[in-house]
Amino acid sequence: MSRLAVAPFEKILKENGAKRVSFSAAEALSVVTSELAAAISRNAAVLAEHAGRKTVIDRDVELARKNLRLHAQ
Repeated sequence: MSRLAVAPFEKILKENGAKRVSFSAAEALSVVTSELAAAISRNAAVLAEHAGRKTVIDRDVELARKNLRLHAQ
């Protein structure tokens, strides 16, 4: 699994109420986000294939998110 940069996750945590963020907390959010992105990507690829397409489109990603019961706020 590819590693995502940690700094943006520190910023996300702070933008959502954290006063201070440890490196390990930002790194943990990076790992969790990467795992979620991989799960959504796999599901979106299956949806595109089921629709007879080779190209994953935005609707596949949105439907994959809904299938995994992840709700945007």
